[in-house]
Amino acid sequence: ESEIAHDFPPYFKVYKDGRVERYRAFPCVDAGLDPTTGVQSKDVMISPETGVKARIFLPKINSPGQKLPLLVNYHGGAFCLGSAFGVMFNNFLTSLVSQANIIAISVDYRLAPEHPLPIAYDDSWAGLQWVAAHSNGLGPEPWLNEHADLGRVFLAGESAGANIAHYLAVQAGATKLASIKIDGLLIVHPFFGVKEPHELYKYMCPGSSGSDDDPKLNPAVDPNLKNMAGDRVLVCVAEKDGLRNRGV
Repeated sequence: ESEIAHDFPPYFKVYKDGRVERYRAFPCVDAGLDPTTGVQSKDVMISPETGVKARIFLPKINSPGQKLPLLVNYHGGAFCLGSAFGVMFNNFLTSLVSQANIIAISVDYRLAPEHPLPIAYDDSWAGLQWVAAHSNGLGPEPWLNEHADLGRVFLAGESAGANIAHYLAVQAGATKLASIKIDGLLIVHPFFGVKEPHELYKYMCPGSSGSDDDPKLNPAVDPNLKNMAGDRVLVCVAEKDGLRNRGV
């Protein structure tokens, strides 16, 4: 039971009995009212079948019926770490929502390796479709029905989440997700693989070569790239980040 079958530090190791142990824990925090900013948050069910949930953040509303841009966010963590309910991501979105005066929703997609890729992409796409179901004002979530301007939707994420956000923007354009208007894309130090086959990604995504022939790792080979939704794209990279060259 203690014998290791696969080891991918600093992310996780898998024992021969199938047990997964992560090298890092990301503490979570409950939704609620942030007393400093006045931002409210709540957790919602995206899919009862899969158990996927999301957290919605709502700033102070100054007038009834006020409509605000909507940010759909996907957290980072190499597809295998983190949570939309984690302290770091929760605090970041609370601050962003307060300062930018927007609504945000963060999708808590299922993690690899217990849920191999492309499950994280599928869960994230289901989250975007759930958002789109509010376009007629009759969706399941009152905050979105009453206050989200679905003509001003932005997709965002960092690292693995940036990869997911980019992929969904391409999918939304290719499938003509017409019930919402994706205005732009914000990707922060996006993960698009490395020059050599990426062994961790190959393990987490058994159907992938982990190389440049996979459009999720190399958008340039995706025939649907030309249809990507969004009029504007902001890419943020760090000078000494190993992901920098692929990100730009």
